[in-house]
Amino acid sequence: MRIRELIVYRNFEEGELLQDMDCLMTHYRDEGMTEYHRGLLYDCIHRLIELAGHYGFHGNLWHCYLANLLVNNENSYSCACEIRGEIEGSINEAVLHDILILKELYDYDFKAMTDFLQVPEFALIENYTIGAVESKVYNARICRRICELAEKFCCDNTPEEMKATLTQFYKEYGVGRFGLHKSFRVVRDAQGVHIVPILNIAHVTLNDIVGYEIPKKKLTDNTDAFVAGKKANNCLLFGDAGTGKSSSIKAIANEYYAKGLRIIEIYKHQFQDLNDVISQIKNRNYKFIIYMDDLSFEEFEIEYKYLKAVIEGGLEKKPDNILIYATSNRRHLIRENYSDKEEIRQDMHTGDTVQEKLSLVYRFGVTIYFGSPNKKQFQEIVKTLAGKNGITMPEEELLAEANKWELSHGGLSGRSAQQFVDYLLGMQ
Repeated sequence: MRIRELIVYRNFEEGELLQDMDCLMTHYRDEGMTEYHRGLLYDCIHRLIELAGHYGFHGNLWHCYLANLLVNNENSYSCACEIRGEIEGSINEAVLHDILILKELYDYDFKAMTDFLQVPEFALIENYTIGAVESKVYNARICRRICELAEKFCCDNTPEEMKATLTQFYKEYGVGRFGLHKSFRVVRDAQGVHIVPILNIAHVTLNDIVGYEIPKKKLTDNTDAFVAGKKANNCLLFGDAGTGKSSSIKAIANEYYAKGLRIIEIYKHQFQDLNDVISQIKNRNYKFIIYMDDLSFEEFEIEYKYLKAVIEGGLEKKPDNILIYATSNRRHLIRENYSDKEEIRQDMHTGDTVQEKLSLVYRFGVTIYFGSPNKKQFQEIVKTLAGKNGITMPEEELLAEANKWELSHGGLSGRSAQQFVDYLLGMQ
């Protein structure tokens, strides 16, 4: 079987289907095995259709399946090409050897096999159409890119052309889960710590956050420097609730994805896993922001000590492709009491106690304040959001209703303005 001769592209996820199809291509005429091979081919058709439902693939499902294997196979070549593009060295000869085999599988004419085994239903997967079914694995954008890649491979006449098409895909979109997704969360199980994709991130942009131009500028300046490979700082977004801190991070994930930025969300009870997370991403060509939402600590919580060591203070230098962004309603992150500064208390070294609690926030080189809007700013946010959503209520009536709303829904904030507009949309 040809796939045993692969050198670089091995150990595919969901590779059992590839093995079975390769077996059929090689042995479908073997004497005495016709019924077995016929049943195996029907089983392969079933699995391809199930994959179409799972991933949202359409068109030639065999081609989509192979394209999906290639864009998800993290190997020495694909990881080297992500974001940077074509590389030099002998690895190219090994990859070209593999692409020759994979192109044979890709271009295989199934007519002789399906006629011999009497399986005309195979035609279903060669031009498969789907309804408006969302992928359980990819969002529509990613699914569309993989299906487009499968179509591009059809236009490649030689293995060299197919290799160039695949390498260009790695340069533009990356490889594996980090290439195909914007944001991730951390999961620990019996096998260890895993970074898994978040499939449905809110598609918010910085322009959707009305006002706060100075805070947004500070955030984008720091992020621009980071993705450009320049020196940048860990960033703390702090201030009042509902002012757009978390939305700004989501916007960063959306707007800088094409420049190779990825966001990994982690919660404070997972800080002990930070070193494992960093070890998995430090040698990749992407830029990673480790994102901590609503970060704060009570006096009895000591998880911040893990964070301090990771940010700055451990023997190992923090990788250049990793920054930490956090949001918090507290400026100093760790709860402080007046007793911390009393001259007479059980702790003899009062100053040390205060410095211990302040040292975490000092490790964020950029701190950005998001304050609650005043009445005029709140009304401007409401008018802007209403206009973007096509609400045609007279301005005087709109603002009067908005004022009533904020009095009973958390006060003046961007969040309460958005909730008010959502309420109006729901009542239309």
